[in-house]
Amino acid sequence: AIFILFFPVFISAQSIVDIVVNSDEHNTLEAAVLAAGLEGTLSGDGPFTVFAPTDAAFDALPPGTLEVLLANTDVLTSFLTHHVVSGSVPSSDLSDGLIVTTLNGTDFEINIGSNGIFINGEANVTVADIQADNGVVHVINAVLNPTGSVVDVVVNSDDHIILETAVLATGLESTLSGDGPFTVFAPTDAAFDALPPGTLDALLADPDALADILLYHTAGANVLSSSLTNGQVATTVNGSNAFVNVTSDGIFINNTRVSVADIIAENGVVHVIDAVLLPPSGSVVDVVVNSDDHNTLEAAVLAADLAGVLSGEGPFTIFAPTDAAFEALPDGALDALLADTDALTDVLLYHALGAPVFSSALSNGQTAVTINGTNAYVSISPNGVFINNARVSVTDILAENGVVHVIDAVLLPPSGSIVDVVVNSDDHNTLEAAVLAADLAGTLSGEGPFTVFAPTDAAFEALPDGVLDDLLADTDALTEVLLYHAIGAPVFSPTLSDGQSATTINGNDIDITIDANGVMINNALVTVADINTTNGVIHIIDAVLIPPDLSSVEESEFGQVKIFPNPTTETFQIQLDNIDGNVTQLDLYGMNGLLAKTWTNVDNQRYYSVRELESGMYLLRLRNDFVSFTQKIIIK
Repeated sequence: AIFILFFPVFISAQSIVDIVVNSDEHNTLEAAVLAAGLEGTLSGDGPFTVFAPTDAAFDALPPGTLEVLLANTDVLTSFLTHHVVSGSVPSSDLSDGLIVTTLNGTDFEINIGSNGIFINGEANVTVADIQADNGVVHVINAVLNPTGSVVDVVVNSDDHIILETAVLATGLESTLSGDGPFTVFAPTDAAFDALPPGTLDALLADPDALADILLYHTAGANVLSSSLTNGQVATTVNGSNAFVNVTSDGIFINNTRVSVADIIAENGVVHVIDAVLLPPSGSVVDVVVNSDDHNTLEAAVLAADLAGVLSGEGPFTIFAPTDAAFEALPDGALDALLADTDALTDVLLYHALGAPVFSSALSNGQTAVTINGTNAYVSISPNGVFINNARVSVTDILAENGVVHVIDAVLLPPSGSIVDVVVNSDDHNTLEAAVLAADLAGTLSGEGPFTVFAPTDAAFEALPDGVLDDLLADTDALTEVLLYHAIGAPVFSPTLSDGQSATTINGNDIDITIDANGVMINNALVTVADINTTNGVIHIIDAVLIPPDLSSVEESEFGQVKIFPNPTTETFQIQLDNIDGNVTQLDLYGMNGLLAKTWTNVDNQRYYSVRELESGMYLLRLRNDFVSFTQKIIIK
C-alpha cells in the first residue's frame, strides 16, 4: 500500500525555495531553479503551490533530457513553472478530476483514488502539505511535462497544421500518444508545401502510403540531439533507415536540416525539420539498376562482382558516373577496365564511401577517404559541387543503405603522391631537382592536400641565362619560388574562373585568366590539368612562376620599369625611371627560349610593335651596362 504523509500546518520562517534547498532529495530541483533564475520569484510573497519532483524523478528522465533542460533556460523555465500553481493549495482542496492551471499557463489533472493523489495519472504525491511562509510544497515522484505527448506537441504548434491533419488522417494519433518512447522528426507546413504539386493530396487520399511516410519520420526511442552523431544510421518505425549528418551548419536527417531540436514530450522528443522525408525504395545498387543513365555503371558493378557488397547494410555513398561519363574516357579505356577485374574494382571502389554523406555535409576543400583507400576531394564553387574534377549533376538520391550522387565524369584513383608524379614524369626533371634541392620532397609527399602548378623542363630552360643556376644556389629563394607554385588546398580545373585569384603557400597571390587560349596562371599556360594524386592535384604549366617579392628585388636593382599595356595586342611602351646607365638593348624571348625580336635605342617615347608575333607569353629582357631586368609580357 502507498501511504501519504500529511503534515500539520505550522508557522514557518522559510520560503518554498528554502524548503527545496534544505531537502536532501531535491538537489536537482534546486539546481534547476537556480539555472532558470526562479529563486527570486519562488522566495517572493506568493503564495504558491509547488509540486516538487525528487532527485529520483529527474534521474528517471530519458538519458540526456536533464542536460538539455539545463542548457536551455526558456525550456527549463517552462518545465519548472508547469510545477507551480498560484495560491496556496493544500491537499485537502484537491479533488479527483480537478483541472489545475499552472504559472506556465498549461493545465494538468488531479486524480485521487485508493492509491493516493496523482498528477495526470502518473506523478504520485508522496509527501503532501509541507508548509512555507509563502505557500505549500507537495513532493511528487515524477517530472511533469508541460507539452504533453508528441502528438500534443504537434497539435499545439502553429507550424504543424498539415502534420496534425496527416496524423489524424492515418489514425496514428493514438499510437503516438502511447507510452513510447518516440522521437518524431516533424516537418513544418512549409516543408509539406514544398512537395511537388499534387503530392500532398495524393498522400492524404492514400492513408497507407501516408502512414508509411509518417512512420519514416518516427524512431521508437527517445533520441535527443546530443545523442545524434555524424554518419549515424537510425532505423525508423517504418523499418527503413534514415541517416544523420552533423556538420558546422547543424544537424541533418538525410539531407533535411533540424531547425528546432529537443522539444521534450511526456512520451519522447520532437525535432522540427524543414523538409518532408521520403522513405527509400531500394539499395544503392537498385538505384543504379533502375536508372536509364547508368547502364555502363551497372555492367561494371556486375563485372566486378560488387553488386552483393553494395547491396549490403552499408551505409554507402556512391558517386555514380553516367553512361556519357564512361563514353568520355579515352578510346579503349573502358574495354581495358572491363577486361581487368582488379583494376575495375579499384576504380569502382574509388567512387564509394563507407558512410552516408549527403550534399548538405559536403564542404569546399573537404577530403573524403574512399573504400578504395585513397582520397577524393570536394570542391564547391559558383560552377557547382565537384568530386575531383567531376561535377555532381544530381544529389541525394536516397537508398535503403545509403545515398547516390550522379557525376558527369569517371573518377580515376591516384597512383602516388605529388612528388611521385613529378619524379615519374619525363618532362619534370628540373622541377624534381629543384624540389630535392629545396628539401621540399617530404612536405609535398605529406597529407596535404595540395595543388601544384608544375613547370616543365622547357619552362625552366626558358628562364633568362643564369637564373636557374642562381636559384639552385640560393635555397631560400628557390623555396620561395617553388612554394609560389603550390596552394594548400585541392583546386581542380572545373572550379577555376576567369579573374579568380588564389593565395599560394608562399603567401603571394596568383591570378587565373581563362579565355580562348586556355587557362593561364599569371602568364603561364596550363597545358595538362587535373592530374590526381593521393595528396592533391597537379596542373602542368609552360612557364616558371616568379613571386612578386623576388621580381621586385630584381627590379629595384635595375631601377623602376613599367611595361604597358600588358597584355597587348599590337604595341607596347616602356617607362624607365631611375635607371643606372642607359638601356642598350631590349630582347623578346618566346617561352621556348628562342629570341623572337630585338630592339636597340630604347627610350620612354618609343612604341614597340609586336603585330607580327604569335599570341602567347614572352619574356622581355632589358639590358644596360650594369644589370639586366626580365619581365613577362602577354601578346593576344
